[in-house]
Amino acid sequence: MKKFILAVVAVFVAWGILDMIIHGLILEPLYQQSAQLWRPEGEMMMGLMYIVSLLSSIFFVWIYYALINKSMKNALLYGLFYGLTTGISMGYGTYSFMPIPYLLALGWFLGTVLETVVAGALLGWIIKEEEKKE
Repeated sequence: MKKFILAVVAVFVAWGILDMIIHGLILEPLYQQSAQLWRPEGEMMMGLMYIVSLLSSIFFVWIYYALINKSMKNALLYGLFYGLTTGISMGYGTYSFMPIPYLLALGWFLGTVLETVVAGALLGWIIKEEEKKE
């Protein structure tokens, strides 16, 4: 259970740092181009965003912890496949019905894949297959 909690904390922190870099720095000019679509900064619900991120971290770790054979290779593949699935939906799914700049959709897709691969690497490093006692 300690490794599970450690993995959740590591993924949550990593995603928070990467979100600041991706959204707060790299994609910030694209958010400004479509400012009419977003809440003003004072109305953004940061507490809710942290709760959503924590819950996402818990479920991301839980799926790997419960279902996948533990190895760095499987952890990285899990992160990649999870990122491709959610990134396509987040980036291009949103682009299909909201008038966001194309580069923002691409940034969301690539950023999601990057974040989940990093999270997969953390899982592979923290959660290992238990050694069998003979």
